Amino acid sequence: MSDESPSYEMAREELIEVVRTLEAGGTSLEESLALWERGEKLAKICQAWLDGARERLDAAVADED
Repeated sequence: MSDESPSYEMAREELIEVVRTLEAGGTSLEESLALWERGEKLAKICQAWLDGARERLDAAVADED
């Protein structure tokens, strides 16, 4: 991950807040779209962290064999 990307935990927490805000409603269409786009970006960041962790685990297991 690049230095500009948030940590997995930070991205996950922000994503949770985005979902809560969207579920609560009361935002304009424009605000909702902006939140949705931010949520999509955060989900991709989280997935990249998880994919990287999986690759490292797979490599560690392969090294043990």
